[in-house]
Amino acid sequence: MVSSGLRGALKGTCAPTAVLDLDAFDANLDALAERARGLPIRLATKSLRVPAAIDRALAHPAYSGVLAYSVPEALFLHARGIRDIVIGYPSLDRPALARMIAEADALSNITVMIDSVDHLDIIDDVRRSLAEAGPGSAPEMTVPDGTVPDVTAPGEDATNLAEAGAASVRVCVDVDSSFRPVESWLGDRVHIGARRSPIRDARSAVALARQVAARPGFHLVGMMFYEGQIAGTADAGRTVRQAIVRAMQKASIAELAERRAAVIAAVREIADLEFVNGGGTGSFESSSVEGTLTELAAGSGLFSPGLFDGYTHFRHRPAAYFVSPVVRRPGPGWVTVFKGGFIASGVPGPDRLPTIAWPLGLEYSGLEGPGEVQTPLTGPGTEKVQIGDLVWFRHAKAGELAEHFNEFQIVSEGRISDAWTTYRGEGLVL
Repeated sequence: MVSSGLRGALKGTCAPTAVLDLDAFDANLDALAERARGLPIRLATKSLRVPAAIDRALAHPAYSGVLAYSVPEALFLHARGIRDIVIGYPSLDRPALARMIAEADALSNITVMIDSVDHLDIIDDVRRSLAEAGPGSAPEMTVPDGTVPDVTAPGEDATNLAEAGAASVRVCVDVDSSFRPVESWLGDRVHIGARRSPIRDARSAVALARQVAARPGFHLVGMMFYEGQIAGTADAGRTVRQAIVRAMQKASIAELAERRAAVIAAVREIADLEFVNGGGTGSFESSSVEGTLTELAAGSGLFSPGLFDGYTHFRHRPAAYFVSPVVRRPGPGWVTVFKGGFIASGVPGPDRLPTIAWPLGLEYSGLEGPGEVQTPLTGPGTEKVQIGDLVWFRHAKAGELAEHFNEFQIVSEGRISDAWTTYRGEGLVL
């Protein structure tokens, strides 16, 4: 339910637009911190994609460092003054890697993700190319308006390329944390969770860690475990399917705790790890008490998108919305809003559609659904809506909403207090 104060603050505002309830956002900062039980929270920035929201989260004492999506995003955040950056996915972006390697300060503050020797080879190849080309050869990063962003910290100059190329690249190993209940019989044919890394057990993790240790110019500083089948899978409901989900998650928590402890202990024999990252908004309760992690990762919980309505063990306040005006009344029991077809990534299904947050009693047309240019809505709620009124929606996922808008209208204490640009508004495309 969208409060009358929140609705009133947007009255007369040009729409469609994105909206952030700052009071709910701040409440979610505190709620996640409480659920973390003392572990620091590394902020997953792609789940926000709003620089001012990232800054606000990092100002909270429970949050430390960020988990970025790509090398360009990491350099963008580094240019804004953020200094503890882990890139959550391996990168093959050679120009961006070259830019990072050429910036001594960036190189010392950004950690790249690997799960294969191939990733080391690519970075080495970039370094060789830089060394052969000589000083000043690193490619410039540009944003869509053609400008060149400053990727060095204020007052700092990029070091000589030869010196940068000789410096160590900070590396984090991504370990597969999915659940394979019959792995000993069927291998990965029954696989529940994200398909990420080929590194899964102590043996494979140690083999890669030894490769990193033996190769000049690399420093293994961390490990990452993302248990998507727990953190990103809703478990609420009384259906047989949801009962199976809860049973699966309970079994997966126990299996992962044992396997993760073994992997971490084995790798610590080779490398002095600075951090071991894990969790996700949906798994703080189990991840925080496991005893193997030094930090948790989260971001989506601060916006609390529609998919988070389906969890039993926590409830955050919806904070991020988009609003769109009613532009037509095509017939009795129907209204049509402008645009609205912001479908979330993942397996296609009703849970990927935006949640209609207000007015209550509206639902999508079974033949059209949310559309690129218009979205027809039906149901008893149409009786409350006139042309020009705003319908409130919540995206199914958190950060993906920012891909559709250049800014968020910031509402606090019942009024618009600011407008915060998104990555898109800043010209950064993930």
